[in-house]
Amino acid sequence: MKSRDTLVRLKRFQAEEKRRRVVQLNTMISEFTRMSNELDREISHEEQRANISDPSHFAYPTYARAARTRRDNIVASINELRGQLEEAEAQFKEANEELSKAQNQEARDRGMIEVVAERQQMEMTQAYRR
Repeated sequence: MKSRDTLVRLKRFQAEEKRRRVVQLNTMISEFTRMSNELDREISHEEQRANISDPSHFAYPTYARAARTRRDNIVASINELRGQLEEAEAQFKEANEELSKAQNQEARDRGMIEVVAERQQMEMTQAYRR
């Protein structure tokens, strides 16, 4: 019984860790998306200021070129994080299923203990009456 309780606590801890990872990845993706959008606005502003929007033009603003590179790196990171998020969500789902199984087994064990205790109580009552 005690080992089953320990197993349930372990599974609960593992599921919570997986949940935290999913939340962390979602937070990172939204922060990177915000940064990418901000860089898009800065690039657009710089291109309007210079009146040049072709990155291959010789007079294209250096800041806009650097911001484009940073934005492209951030977008690549977002795509990588989305892949990690899918994997983390699958692991979280699996951890929750394992936790549920452990909790169900613990509940069955407790139910069996209660049934055995009730039987013992009935037997003792019947033996006392004899």
